[in-house]
Amino acid sequence: MRVYIPATIPILRQLVDEQQLLPLGATAFAVTPTLREAYAAGDDDELAEVAMQEAARASLRLIAAERDSLDDPDIADGDAAGPSSPVYRRAVIAADVPGAKLRPDLDDAVVKLSGPITFRQVAAAHVDLADAEPQVAKAVDVIDAADLGDTDAEFVLGDAEDHQLAWYAPQELPFLLELL
Repeated sequence: MRVYIPATIPILRQLVDEQQLLPLGATAFAVTPTLREAYAAGDDDELAEVAMQEAARASLRLIAAERDSLDDPDIADGDAAGPSSPVYRRAVIAADVPGAKLRPDLDDAVVKLSGPITFRQVAAAHVDLADAEPQVAKAVDVIDAADLGDTDAEFVLGDAEDHQLAWYAPQELPFLLELL
């Protein structure tokens, strides 16, 4: 099954360095039967785009968590080698995995992974380009409000989601991360 795993730049670095990754909560997104039922029309590619967009939205929450941990002196602990602010780029890892468990109780596209993914299972990574950073930074601030129906927050979130994620082959990830 092709899954879309929400990520951040540090999570991509971890994947490259350790050659495996267990996503937060083992959560990923995929084209599930429930997602198919939720859309009256749409081919597999269109539904995969929906699942990837859900993962990209979850990436905003991960960026927010990274930012909050950097702001918390008890968590950040003054790590001089680490970044002083998050990289405001959404990232999604596309991987082919067996044994993903459907979780329609959480959302139409949510699946739980049975274990870590390996670098060999990665089909691609999708990452925002630099020009998206200002809108992504603003979206990180309002993601919760947007989910609760705040129309102004939804507009800000839409500005970030208007940016297409760039596609990278797995072997390109080390070079991309070196440039960031």
